[in-house]
Amino acid sequence: MTRDPRGPSVVALGGGHGLFATLSAVRRFSDDVTAVVTVADDGGSSGRIRSELDIIPPGDLRMALAALSAPDERGGLWTDLLQHRFRGNGALAGHSVGNLVLAGLTELLDDPVAALAELAGVLGVQGAVLPMARVPLEIAAEVTGLEDDPRVVRTLRGQVAVATTPGRVRRVRLLPADPPAVPAAVRAIRAADVVVLGPGSWFTSVIPHLLVPELYAALQQSTACKVVVLNLTAEPGETAGFSTERHLQVLAQHAPDFRVDTVLADAAAVHAQGERDNVGRAADRFGAAVHYRELAVPGTFTHEPGRLADALAALAGIDLPGTDVTTSERTTTSERTLHTAGPERPAAGTEGD
Repeated sequence: MTRDPRGPSVVALGGGHGLFATLSAVRRFSDDVTAVVTVADDGGSSGRIRSELDIIPPGDLRMALAALSAPDERGGLWTDLLQHRFRGNGALAGHSVGNLVLAGLTELLDDPVAALAELAGVLGVQGAVLPMARVPLEIAAEVTGLEDDPRVVRTLRGQVAVATTPGRVRRVRLLPADPPAVPAAVRAIRAADVVVLGPGSWFTSVIPHLLVPELYAALQQSTACKVVVLNLTAEPGETAGFSTERHLQVLAQHAPDFRVDTVLADAAAVHAQGERDNVGRAADRFGAAVHYRELAVPGTFTHEPGRLADALAALAGIDLPGTDVTTSERTTTSERTLHTAGPERPAAGTEGD
């Protein structure tokens, strides 16, 4: 693949803790990483800022910046500051410092992409963090199981409502429909050596990228090695009761022409041969091979950055020596944040708020 000394050009698409896990992994073998982040969150600190200022929700973007911050003392300090959440009962209670900083920069520069670039410079980020759209989006979902008649379909609007529904999510769409993508995100996908989609909240952080026409077209046209990373388990709310196979089926329903090279799954999460046969048939719809690796932090439903890095690097044709100094140094404050935060989605509706 590429011989760039910075490593392959990697684009990771997602949001919240799932994208944080991917970025914490790929930064171990590349300094050319672009995060393309969902902008539909309407809960917690992000939701409050979004509704008050009418800007894109900053929480998932803040998380991506934290994952890519410089692996040194200064980068660690700034990461801790951006991730710090105010306590107490006043107007600031529950807000992350980073959310407020991004909101302020966006108002000053009148451009969320410029605001992200400015803060990335402060953090020493190698690469870029981009929103998938410049305007806040809304998730609308078709949900069954909310009425006595299980055939009745109701429409729920909002990321939190979709993530926490006791019903069964059938399909999601974006409002406004067909939003324009951020041009830099489109260019990054077209130039990428590796594109990673997932893990994360399937209906609210992963699938939305395929519903932005310009992003989807770029993904279809890309010659990169395209990898879908599956979740370690179903999430309460939007994917409750989903098998690994079902995750791929709903992905195909939303993007029937989507083609990828590899589906990456945790070996312990899908261990029975019958389950693997089902996953293989579902992956065939994308033209993808399924690779099984041990990916989780033992005893948790969190992807371990080193294991995920090894798996993704192998798919990209890169050898990661276990004694590599740079890799060792990159076990940073941001990765400790991932481990102390618990699962990649600690609670339904709290994705990177």
